[in-house]
Amino acid sequence: RNAENFDLEELKEAIKYCHIRGVRVYLTLNILIKETEMEDAFRLAQSAYNLGVDGIIVEDLGLARVLHEKIPELKLHASTQMSVHSPSALPILKKLGFTQVVAAREMSKQELELLCKKANELDITVEVFVHGALCMCYSGQCYMSSMFGARSGNRGLCAQPCRLNFKINNREYALSLKDLSLVDNLSELAEIGVASLKIEGRMKRPEYVAAAVTAVKSKLDGNFFDMDKLQAVFSRSGFIKGYFDSKRTLEMFGYRKKEDVSAAAGVIKELAV
Repeated sequence: RNAENFDLEELKEAIKYCHIRGVRVYLTLNILIKETEMEDAFRLAQSAYNLGVDGIIVEDLGLARVLHEKIPELKLHASTQMSVHSPSALPILKKLGFTQVVAAREMSKQELELLCKKANELDITVEVFVHGALCMCYSGQCYMSSMFGARSGNRGLCAQPCRLNFKINNREYALSLKDLSLVDNLSELAEIGVASLKIEGRMKRPEYVAAAVTAVKSKLDGNFFDMDKLQAVFSRSGFIKGYFDSKRTLEMFGYRKKEDVSAAAGVIKELAV
């Protein structure tokens, strides 16, 4: 909600631009919707559908039900904000018209494999985050920002209080997780049935997006990519595999240091060219 979002005319042009190039366009409408906002949210989704958007990413189950009832042809994707981390959620989402699920970022490889197996039975595809920030809480379930600053992450306005310097037992930044990167695990994800890879890019500078996408594409094509370059663009003193390998240690924690900022300057200039 802090982004400079498209208006409908800009969205129309963006969809046209992408479709000419064989690229699909999905609209994120993935915050919790207040009852007083439901009509406006529906009108926005309907307008996007009429403009040719390929699908809408949703968190709010009430909005999903309305969209499925009134625009049954519209493809719905379950946002990672919906915290789908169990196969038992999939039959419910199927009834609501969902065709794709962005899995919760807090899942292990074994858990993702079970989710993909059930999703395949229901003809639902699974998308997984492979690069981007991790929340200290379950995505879509955190109320910390709302409590501290009256700005809810579930409403698109997270103030990221977990990045502040909370201390415990002389350890600094005790709630700040390093960013996730599964660039070296893409073949494993494909083997267990993951159909789509998600790369964080919203509210990020173009050079960051370029580096992250290039890293994933290079790995998929079997080409080398210098991960140190990606780390230099932005990291909190390195990357982790998150919960993928079922290991939870203090190595998961990190924060943005002065040397991280300094390392970015030269690489960003190079990528900008």
